[in-house]
Amino acid sequence: MTTLPDGRSVPPAQADERTTLTAWLDFHRETLALKVADLTDPQSREAPIPSSALTLLGLVQHLTEVERNWFQRVFGGEQAPLANPAAGFDGFTLTPGQDLPGALARWRTQIARSRDLVAEAPLDATGTLSAQEAAYAGTDKVSLRWILTHMIEEYARHNGHADLLREAIDGVAGA
Repeated sequence: MTTLPDGRSVPPAQADERTTLTAWLDFHRETLALKVADLTDPQSREAPIPSSALTLLGLVQHLTEVERNWFQRVFGGEQAPLANPAAGFDGFTLTPGQDLPGALARWRTQIARSRDLVAEAPLDATGTLSAQEAAYAGTDKVSLRWILTHMIEEYARHNGHADLLREAIDGVAGA
């Protein structure tokens, strides 16, 4: 696999479905890490867009909870508590004592757990949605294929947010 100058692995242009999905998800995970690289903790807490309270620290916390929900709770059927209860169910809330290094460590731990849970599972294996999620989806079962695709979308959307936030904080743009 080739890498970009910033160190991210380029997903293969020709691969089987599982490799393609997991490579794109990993690419977007790496992109989020790149977006918060070299920030100070105070910078990660800045909400530089006047109409929004969104922060880069909040995004890392949120994506930790998203990973936890879709892979542990939905796919794995586990009763996983929140990774950072003080940050709320969606993870966006900033609290004293919660810093970027700690949030990144929790996020990376969650990614490792996510990878372990799906490593041997076929793409057609299913997980069970909560009643609230099932109401939106119209079913209580989703395939691992669907979860991986959703996670790519989730990261891509939030990486766009992260790009705008980072540029507003210190001018770093792109990637």
